[in-house]
Order: sequence, then structure tokens, then C-alpha cells
Amino acid sequence: MIRKLILIRHGMTAGNREKRYIGMTDEKLCPIGREALNQEKKRGLYPAADLLFSSPLVRCLETAAILYPGQEPLIIEAFRECSFGQFEGKNYKELSDNPLYQAWIDSGGALPFPGGESMESFRERCARGLGQLLARFEEEEKPQTTACIVHGGTIMALLSRFGTEGKDYYDYQCGNGQGYCCLVEKNGKGEIRLSWIQPLQYSQDLF
Repeated sequence: MIRKLILIRHGMTAGNREKRYIGMTDEKLCPIGREALNQEKKRGLYPAADLLFSSPLVRCLETAAILYPGQEPLIIEAFRECSFGQFEGKNYKELSDNPLYQAWIDSGGALPFPGGESMESFRERCARGLGQLLARFEEEEKPQTTACIVHGGTIMALLSRFGTEGKDYYDYQCGNGQGYCCLVEKNGKGEIRLSWIQPLQYSQDLF
């Protein structure tokens, strides 16, 4: 099984503009975010998709409606953004005197978010979501190009967990409305691999 997968981070929200930790908070897109998505769409950044999946959060659903109008996304609950716990809704300036935040920074993000998720539990949750997506893949009679409108953390979790490049979680950071395209493969043992990972602007190399 080899399928084409597009991972797109949702458009900008007010919290994103202010560089806040926006995880489980269900923010809408801001006007600047909507305009940026429409501009990138006109520029041809986003490949066509046969199947469309999304996180259940509003910012992803609104992004899906802009980029793929008329296509009803299938919701994957496990693709929600990471729970940032006590850091939720705050930015670096507001957290700079917080010893828990400094400890988290010093750990390189390896410590769990206080009152939130650990990196490993978040990656495993996203992995379960990818398993649900692949189960839908296997219902189709022919290879499908699939788009997922998700979160920056979700993209980083999936590519660092299953990518064949051996890169770390933070190597896959991407801006709002940006993302990656890749190939999804299962080997003889049923293990999932994401290969030929390319930024969206190079999607023509795969699609």
C-alpha cells in the first residue's frame, strides 16, 4: 500500500498572532488568517484531494471549508492539538517568570506540560488517529490522495513518529496554512512509514 498524504496546518488565529500556546482552546480563524489561506489557495499551494480529514476544532474546520469547499471532512478526534495544560492561552512573555515553564524550556520540551500532555502520550494519540485514517484508506478500491487539516503539533507528532528521515519533533515546525506532503507505506509487518516528505511548495514532486 502506497498512498499520498497532505498534512496542512490550519490558518492563523488571534492566539497564533500573539504567539500564545493554543492547544485545546477552540479559536476561530482571524481575518488575516482567512485572507492568507485564500491567497495561498489562489497561488496553487494546496493539491487536490480525493479524501479530506480534519481535527474537530473550529480553526481546522474553517480552514478545510476555505481550501476544499464542497468536500465534507471526516473528523478524527485524536488529531486535536496537544493539551498545553497550565501554559494554555499564554505566551512566552507571560510565562517567562514561571519556574515550571523554565524547567520545560530547559528540558528541550521533553517534560510533560504541567497539567497537560507529555510528548510521548501526544505522539501516541496522533498515531492512533493515523491508524483510523489508514483504516478508511483500506476501504477504498484505488489509491487516494488524502488531505488532513490539523495542527502544527499534530504534524510534528506524525512526521517524527513515522517519518523515515530520522528527524526530531521540532524539525517539522511549519507556519499557519503550511505543511507537508508525503507517501504513506505499510511494510510486510504492517508497520507504517511516511516517506518522501516534502514541504507543500514542492508537492508537484509527488502529486
